[in-house]
Amino acid sequence: MAEFATRKIFHIMLGTEGGTEKFFLRLTKAFAERGIEQQFAIRPKQNWRDQLAPLGIIHEGYFLRHTPSALFHAARLRNQIYLWNPDAVIAWRAPSTRLFPTRGTPARIVRLGDYPHHLRHFKNLDCIVGIAPNILTHCRELGWRGREEIISNFPPDTSAGAIQRSALTTPADVPLVCATGRFFHTKGFDTLLRAIASSSDLWLWLLGDGEERAELENLAAELGISGRVRMPGWVPNAADYVAASDVFCVPSRQEPLGNVLLEGWHSERPMVATRAEGANWAATDRQDCLLVEIDDAEAMARALSELAHTPDLARTLVEGGRKTLALKFSKQNVVDAYLSLIDDIQGIEK
Repeated sequence: MAEFATRKIFHIMLGTEGGTEKFFLRLTKAFAERGIEQQFAIRPKQNWRDQLAPLGIIHEGYFLRHTPSALFHAARLRNQIYLWNPDAVIAWRAPSTRLFPTRGTPARIVRLGDYPHHLRHFKNLDCIVGIAPNILTHCRELGWRGREEIISNFPPDTSAGAIQRSALTTPADVPLVCATGRFFHTKGFDTLLRAIASSSDLWLWLLGDGEERAELENLAAELGISGRVRMPGWVPNAADYVAASDVFCVPSRQEPLGNVLLEGWHSERPMVATRAEGANWAATDRQDCLLVEIDDAEAMARALSELAHTPDLARTLVEGGRKTLALKFSKQNVVDAYLSLIDDIQGIEK
């Protein structure tokens, strides 16, 4: 394993719940395993705080609000970062770069898992890290001319143990599709429901929650498939539910990469995904995934049924997914890339 000079990293993570936060926990744990000392700025009352607590000091506050108290706490946070003197400060969303210290010499990095709307906050910045090429292309179109790197994600270490289908009142012998994510329009779950409706035998577990939950429930009822659809909300062990399925699906309209893509491969489920930006870059059709056009419910239905009823193809895609993870998305390669980038920004030669 390569040696790096970086020893201290401060993270600014002001998100709440989702794929970015899940990967944030995985990466910070991986840094801790390498002996990296870390501190964190987060919003109060996050349900993943206890997972973060063993890894370093946590600073909690609503640092980005435009109130006198928030401005005071933001200024104090910048001073605390300066006094701690980390090798790098990593902001996990574009607006969080407003909290970068203006004193000291840490590497100032923003990690982007989605498309920023503008570059107004990127004045005090050394590098943009995008998890896929399309994010960096978008930033250049907005006018970014500074340093940029692609450093992607890696899936969880844990192996999943399939739950009993009876836990969600689902017959053991039906072809079962699983999908996970926030119930937003960009996730394309309405298309997935229409694909399920196009098949007479497919069942669906849709894990997650969000602003479109009622609309999705109503759509399932209108399509006459409520009896074959289960929406249990957010579950603490989603991988165990995925492992109980026959096919995993990523029906997104927009997805810069998609942690769920990596998690599907890691759970060793054959997968169907739309040709959204991330899957189109990361996956290869009929080698590690079946790719279909965005919003094409009929094509999605055919792909889901093909995988559910063609064991040889399913095994081919599972093996292909295993190889793709090892080549492109391993934990060691991702952690090495971050540490190498920080050392390089700091001018430390290997």
